[in-house]
Amino acid sequence: MKEKTSTFSDRLQEGLAARGLRQTDLSKRSGIDKSSISRYLKKEYKGNQDAVYKLAQALNVSEGWLMGYDVPMEREPYDTLRRTAEDNVLSVEFDALTTEEKVLALGSVRQLARNLLPLPAQAKKVPLLGAIACGTPILAEENITDYVDLPGHIRADFALTCKGDSMINAGIRSGDVVYIRQQETVENGQIAAVMVGAEDATLKRFYHQEDKVTLLAENTAYPPMVYVGEEARKIHVIGLAVAFIHVLE
Repeated sequence: MKEKTSTFSDRLQEGLAARGLRQTDLSKRSGIDKSSISRYLKKEYKGNQDAVYKLAQALNVSEGWLMGYDVPMEREPYDTLRRTAEDNVLSVEFDALTTEEKVLALGSVRQLARNLLPLPAQAKKVPLLGAIACGTPILAEENITDYVDLPGHIRADFALTCKGDSMINAGIRSGDVVYIRQQETVENGQIAAVMVGAEDATLKRFYHQEDKVTLLAENTAYPPMVYVGEEARKIHVIGLAVAFIHVLE
């Protein structure tokens, strides 16, 4: 991460001067009340993620610069990706980042078409799995149907193509590519790729309690899949879903 060379308050003052704006003007542009802006300038308040994003857009400066980091003042095309399901492109483990990391990630994303986003140059490729044969290693050659690009800042080991609309309320549609980080356990409520039958994996919210496993869809049309006792012991988590990309039709 870049080092800080200034404070949020100083950069906010510098941004106002550079754009020839008053606090009142900035308040109107950003939707942040003038009293809060005054407190930011007096260093009484620290800018949270949402405030920094709004102020940076209003001043037309990069969020990283506004936070005091040694980065260009002007907004770049993009430094890194952050798109949620609502943005119709990519969902990542954004909540796991610190506030400053979020700001930098958001910082220089230019307003592009909501359903189009170029992958960064540092993208690598991971295996895209098809039917997963029971008893074979997850990344065995017979399980791999193709290789897909993975943005460099996402940690994943393989990808799956989502089938059906059971996860639609999580923003994941049929045909979307879902990136999976290989691991055998996940926390209750996390979206995971899970082996249920002899082959193939299902993508569901995973819940485990004593001798019961519940797989919950993100679509009320699909009832919970509940497994108890011996059946529950046959359910195997193969990885945590960490990102997905909508496939344009």
